[in-house]
This record gives sequence, C-alpha cells and structure tokens, in this order.
Amino acid sequence: MFILRRIPAVLSLLILAAHFLRSGSFILLGSVLGLLLLLFVPRRWARITVQSGLGLGVLEWLRTLTVLAMARRELDQPYLRLAIILGAVAAFSSLSAWLLSYKNHPSNEAKI
Repeated sequence: MFILRRIPAVLSLLILAAHFLRSGSFILLGSVLGLLLLLFVPRRWARITVQSGLGLGVLEWLRTLTVLAMARRELDQPYLRLAIILGAVAAFSSLSAWLLSYKNHPSNEAKI
C-alpha cells in the first residue's frame, strides 16, 4: 500500500515539474523534484511537506487556468476545453494529496 498510495502523487508532481520546466521556473522545478524524493521518506513531516507542496500545486493549476482562460476569452477563442483539462489536473493533484493522508489500520502499519 505504501507505493500504491504514492503513484498519483508521483504523477501529479511530474506534471507540475513539467509545467515549471516549460515556464523556465528552475527553482520551482528543483523544489518539485525535491518533493518527489521526500515522497518516499516514511516520516510524518515528509508526508505533510509533500501534501503542502501538492496543495500549492493545486493553487498553481487554478492560477494558470484563470490566466489562460481569461487570455483566450479576450481573444474570442474557445476556452472551455482548456478549463476542463486544467480543472481536472487540479482535482487530480488534490486527490493525490488526500490519498497521502490515508492510513492503514494501526496493526498493519510499519513501526517507524
């Protein structure tokens, strides 16, 4: 279960890293790659840090959605598909953060 619950977070962080790479934000790219490494540290503080990073990622996706949709709307171009895709990416990132907070039954959880 340890790995399965982290697969959506890995995908979310990789997509966010690609977003920052494309925009040329190399400091943010490095931060996201650091979160990928922290994802496999079995400590509570690491999980909370990754969840916080994913939460900030959700805010970035919503900001990007707003900026791009407004720009397309001003140019009288269709923007609904863009809004649906970026909204789905934000929702998936949010779900990824939530899945990290799920805990197994205490008897099944490894002692740390």
